Amino acid sequence: MGVTPEQVKSWARDYDSHTPQAILECALAHCDNIALSFSGAEDVVLVDMLCKLSKKPNIFSLDTGRLHPETYQFLDTVRKHYGISLHLVSPDTQQLEAFTQQKGLFSFYEDGHKECCTVRKVAPLKRKLSTLSAWITGQRKDQSDDTRAQLAVAEVDSVFTGVEGGQLVKFNPLANWSSAQVWQYIRDNNVPFNPLHQKGFISIGCEPCTRPVLPNQHEREGRWWWEQADKKECGLHAGNIAPEQPKTVVFHVNYPVYNALI
Repeated sequence: MGVTPEQVKSWARDYDSHTPQAILECALAHCDNIALSFSGAEDVVLVDMLCKLSKKPNIFSLDTGRLHPETYQFLDTVRKHYGISLHLVSPDTQQLEAFTQQKGLFSFYEDGHKECCTVRKVAPLKRKLSTLSAWITGQRKDQSDDTRAQLAVAEVDSVFTGVEGGQLVKFNPLANWSSAQVWQYIRDNNVPFNPLHQKGFISIGCEPCTRPVLPNQHEREGRWWWEQADKKECGLHAGNIAPEQPKTVVFHVNYPVYNALI
């Protein structure tokens, strides 16, 4: 018998105040066919935690073909540092070729990032998740003022499905952690990190769509800066997006967190 939605709701409630490690232990104990989605940014802390809990962690990363050179080097650093097999998931070749043939390489600056992200990120992720019953992400509530504010530590994925189109459980162990807590863990545990963080990058995605942020800017200001704030989800976590509500502008003094900690 598989995991029921009621069990997932119970975990979301009971583990909301628990440590990320406890949430990971819960995930591993109840879901055999589970993998960690590693973006090559601060969620490397989950790689470190998972490797301490499992001898053969299942970890994958989306290779969009447009990542920074530093990110590709960092992915290999993580693979060697932890002695793990890191599965790189790439876009479908025919779909990507058709898209670039029609739209070129920088169409997102003109008509938004959704179409490019669908080809390079969402479709490959959907393909990977269709082989799983559960997955782990590095999402945090403090990464957004609205779209991730209600993030639960465990949930039934409302966007993607798992094996044979069945239910997919999603764990967000870092949901209640702040950026400062993440970087404190990195420092305390000598966790390798993407060198782009030392150049002002906080939220790291594809090279054409990511830039450093300035003091008092929220980390998501460095992603798709030419678009409205409520459009800054790429589709990987589209279930985060709630109906539009009146917005209050909030400034965050969170840069550069890593300089103070490392």
